[in-house]
Amino acid sequence: MAAATSIKLDDTLKGRVQHLAEARRRSSHWIMREAIAQYVEREEKREAFRRDAIEAWEEYQRTGMHLTFEEADAWLAKLEAGEDAELPNCHV
Repeated sequence: MAAATSIKLDDTLKGRVQHLAEARRRSSHWIMREAIAQYVEREEKREAFRRDAIEAWEEYQRTGMHLTFEEADAWLAKLEAGEDAELPNCHV
């Protein structure tokens, strides 16, 4: 179920949305809904990435377990070359 909401746009942005809607043969409403949905999805992914990075940093600070750049780079190079390489073991 969808709920109505309102948004205030300056005339320039409103015109740009309308122009794009006409070019895409969509309604302005559809363009705005799609833009908001894409923005929210992108920002949710960015927030999840940020949380994962913080958790990884906190885990590293607790345990000291890590891979060096060289180890990670060599592993990624194998994957890029199509090899079925296992992730190296982390160490202190």
